[in-house]
Amino acid sequence: MRKTPYPLELLETVASLFSLNIPPVASRTDDRIEASAKQSYVFKTYLKGDDITMRNKGGVVTLTGTVSDESHKLLARETLASLPGVTVVQSRLEEQGAAPFVNTDLWLMNKVKSTLLFHQNVNAAETEVIAKNGTIILRGKAASTAQKDLITEYVMDVEGVKKVKNEMTVAAVVLKAGENKKGQHNDTAGESIDDASVNALVKTTLLYHRSTTALNITVETKNGVVKLEGKARSWAEKNLAGKRVIDVPGVKMVFNNMTVEKISSMTNEDFRY
Repeated sequence: MRKTPYPLELLETVASLFSLNIPPVASRTDDRIEASAKQSYVFKTYLKGDDITMRNKGGVVTLTGTVSDESHKLLARETLASLPGVTVVQSRLEEQGAAPFVNTDLWLMNKVKSTLLFHQNVNAAETEVIAKNGTIILRGKAASTAQKDLITEYVMDVEGVKKVKNEMTVAAVVLKAGENKKGQHNDTAGESIDDASVNALVKTTLLYHRSTTALNITVETKNGVVKLEGKARSWAEKNLAGKRVIDVPGVKMVFNNMTVEKISSMTNEDFRY
C-alpha cells in the first residue's frame, strides 16, 4: 500500500495545534508562584487591603500596584523572593498617596507601628503611637508589666527613635479563649504559617530594628524553623538577633549560626542577653 504524503504546511499546522494544547512547564510554574503568593499568610493578613498585581515570566516576578506603606512593599517582595521557582523580584509598588518624608514624625510613627505588628508577644492593636521630634509616646493598654516593658524595648530599637515615653496602663484581665498570657490575641494559634511568609516577616523585622539592620544576615526557613547565618560584631549582637526573630509570628525555633567577628574584644556588655 502506498503511503499518502502529507503537505508540509499541514504537518506544521497540526504541530502548532498540539503545542497550543500543552501548557509549557514555565507557564505552569508561573501560575503556581502566583497562587502560592496569594494564599500566603502575609498576603492574606498584612497585604489583604493592598492592590498588588503580579506578572511572572520564567521565575522573574514583577510587582506593580499600590500598598499602604513602605513595610508592605518589603513584605511583598520578600514573600515572593522566598517562594520556590522565583529567581528575581522586581518591585514597582508605590505607596498610596504621598509617602512621608524620611525622619519626619509621620514616617517614624508608621515605622514604629509596623515594627510592633511583626511581633506576636505585643498587642499592636491596643497600642497608640505618637511621635514628636524623635520621641515616641505610647498609650493604650498592656496586659502586663512584662508586655509594657517589651513594647518599650522594641520601640527603642527602631531606627530614628531618640526617646520612648510609655504611658500605657497595665490592667489585670481574665484571659479569654484565643488570648495568650501576655494579652495578645493569637490569631495564628493553631494555624500553620507558610515558610515564605515567616521568612519575609523575619527579614523585615531584622531590617526594622536598629540593632540588626546593619547586619548581613541570611535567613532560611523550613517548617517554621528559622536558621540565621552571617557575621555579628559581638555575642550580644548575635543573641539579640535571635531574640528579635523568635518573637515573629510563625517562628517555632531559631538556629542562630551567626559567627562573632571579634571574640577578643568581648566585654561584660556581651553577656547581658
